[in-house]
Amino acid sequence: MHYLDTFPAAINRPAIEAALAERLRWVNQQKKGFLRYRRPFEILQQYRARSVDCDSDTIRIGSSTEVSVEEQAAIRDQLRAFMPWRKGPFSIFGIDVDAEWRSERKWRRLESHLPELQGKVVADIGCNNGYYMFRMSAGQPEFVLGFEPSVQHYYCFKALNSMAGFHNLDINLLGVEHIGLFENTFDIIFLMGVIYHRSSPLDVLASIHSALKPGGSLIIESQALPGDRPIALFPEKTYAKAPGVYFVPTGSCLENWLQRCGYSDVELFCSHPMTSEDQRRTEWMTFESYEDFLDPKDPMKTAEGYPAPWRVFLRATKEKKNRP
Repeated sequence: MHYLDTFPAAINRPAIEAALAERLRWVNQQKKGFLRYRRPFEILQQYRARSVDCDSDTIRIGSSTEVSVEEQAAIRDQLRAFMPWRKGPFSIFGIDVDAEWRSERKWRRLESHLPELQGKVVADIGCNNGYYMFRMSAGQPEFVLGFEPSVQHYYCFKALNSMAGFHNLDINLLGVEHIGLFENTFDIIFLMGVIYHRSSPLDVLASIHSALKPGGSLIIESQALPGDRPIALFPEKTYAKAPGVYFVPTGSCLENWLQRCGYSDVELFCSHPMTSEDQRRTEWMTFESYEDFLDPKDPMKTAEGYPAPWRVFLRATKEKKNRP
């Protein structure tokens, strides 16, 4: 059964199916840029782990004793085809994948503030390779759907989950711009590291609000400016060398956005400066990373001279409808 069969009738199923079909036609092209990630997935899906642990900092899929030395070497080669690895850490049949982001640090900051996951329908928008989806699985959700338009991350998750074997986790190639098609569908929506890449953040938050069930929760994490004033930076071209960054808000600005979009019980529960403890180069991500994005003479500023980034975490609720 397709997961859409279990979703409420209010979803715009024809539009969703049309979008999914278009994205699948796109990703199934016989071109080098697609095959470079599809082929490793097709090779890795033949392996099925006997042991999986998603309740620790490192997601462990299988152990070294479950494969031969030759198989482990072949698995490593295919995993390296998904470089650069942005989210982690993972251990896959004894192969340690040290990703650029120490995602376990982010998970620790938000874990105690999460709503109950057991039996819930969850969306993770911009899910990357699914690190957080795997961490959610330990809470026994009914279903977690990842939205991820990147070919690289899409096939990386599919490879990882084909080995892990979770039937309540799935991914599609849709983006945040499609979330409004899923009206009143999700108990919880995660939006982490996305909002500042959108040119109209209020429209995004309004669409997510419509996709939540009444009483549902949004967990949002964002790059942010330091300070308490409700303001946002609109960089000239790039922010910390990243193109496609539009509005970088303070935590209080993001609170105001959420309230203006109809959310209630808005809570800013964590705010911290970025450091190279969170994001750095590794053998699995060999390009520029956090320290390269700063002014070499003043680490309190980005390479462009803007305030160096913080990260903020907020939780907000879609109010339940009043009963007559």
